[in-house]
Amino acid sequence: MPGDLPDYYFRIRENGAAVFRVDTENRQRRLELIEIAALNVKNGNIKPHGETVLSAADLQVIGDWLARRRAQLEARDVDDILRTVDHLNLTAHWVQSKATDAQLDDVTDALLLAMHDLRGVLVRKKADRLSKGDQAAG
Repeated sequence: MPGDLPDYYFRIRENGAAVFRVDTENRQRRLELIEIAALNVKNGNIKPHGETVLSAADLQVIGDWLARRRAQLEARDVDDILRTVDHLNLTAHWVQSKATDAQLDDVTDALLLAMHDLRGVLVRKKADRLSKGDQAAG
C-alpha cells in the first residue's frame, strides 16, 4: 500500500488547499501527513507552513496541482451554467404544463426579474465581444 500512495496530499479548502507531504518512512511505520503549505487557488499564493522551506520539487508539484485544479473549477463553472440552461428549459415546461396559478404567483416576479437581469448582462457582454471583434478586424 505505501508504494501506491502519492508523495503529496491536497486538502481542499474554500479558496485553495492545505498541502501535505505524505510520510510512510517513519519509525512507527504509520502514515503521516505533514502540512507543508497553504495554497490560494484564486491568486496562486503559496505560504509555507511554519518553518517549512519548500523545495523546487515541492513548488513544482504544487504548481502542477494548481493548474489542474483551476482547469477543473473552470470546467465546473461552465457545467453549472449548462445545467442552468437545462433548469430553465424544465421550468418552461413546468410553467406550460403543470404549474398552478398559485405556484405561478409565487415564482413569476422572481423569475422575470432574474431573467431580465441575465438577458441584459448577456446582451451587453455580447455587444462588447462583437465590438472588440470589429476593432480587431478593422
